[in-house]
Amino acid sequence: MDWGETISVYSRLILGAAAAFLAIMLWARKRDAPWALIAAGTVTAYAETVLSVVEIFGFDIVPLVAALLPALRMVFFTAAFFIMIVRRKT
Repeated sequence: MDWGETISVYSRLILGAAAAFLAIMLWARKRDAPWALIAAGTVTAYAETVLSVVEIFGFDIVPLVAALLPALRMVFFTAAFFIMIVRRKT
């Protein structure tokens, strides 16, 4: 791994961990469904980052998990935004 990749990996891990931590803190404080879904999407995005780093280091990942995480993240975000839109119209 060259310096560029190393910096990219470390920055994604550190910033992703911070975002996931703050999302979990928000999830604990806001008992609102859309915010909980956004937090779940953020944690799922961090799980994607961790899996990509594990793959960089040469470990095998179950292909189904690697394929489902991006879709699951988008499902969480889509559901959160849909709930917010529906609430605003009524």
